[in-house]
Amino acid sequence: MATRHFLTAIIALSVVISCNIIPASAATSKKNSTNFVLKSCKTTTYSSLCIKTLVPYASTVGTNPLKLCKVALKAAVLATYNCSATVTKLAKQKGVKKAEATAVKDCIGDLKDAVTELKDTLTAMSHMKDGDREFEWANAKTYASAAITDAETCIDGFLERKVSATVKKKIDSCVTGVERHISNALALINHLY
Repeated sequence: MATRHFLTAIIALSVVISCNIIPASAATSKKNSTNFVLKSCKTTTYSSLCIKTLVPYASTVGTNPLKLCKVALKAAVLATYNCSATVTKLAKQKGVKKAEATAVKDCIGDLKDAVTELKDTLTAMSHMKDGDREFEWANAKTYASAAITDAETCIDGFLERKVSATVKKKIDSCVTGVERHISNALALINHLY
């Protein structure tokens, strides 16, 4: 009988200890992941945007810099899609002049090109484990840089044409956001190795 009570006490104690250890280690892991993202974001030009965008994914990223880069790239793709949708809506508004419509159409093409470059960046990042890591890393940096150039080309198209201040401001705002997301992803990629 005493053995049974002793065994029950040991099991109960084990359960209590397990319940206390698991949350502590999970909390430590979450804290480490969050600290990793915060530290990594300090290497970017737009660190507050980086933190706002990537900290929610800290548990997914863990302390893996490659995963962090991929999440940052996916955020840049999403920002680019959203901006493209905004620009497309502007093109469909009544009263858009021919010069504005041309600039908007060109910008949509530039943003589509940026998405393609970002997807190519993600592909290169996925192949970094396969073999020639340095080659794929260089490709990733090149594609991400090209995506920034595509976004800049969109904005440049509005500088060269007569476009209303309202249209310019809306497009500049969303494209600047795209550039910042891509810039942050590129900074993280640059700090991989």
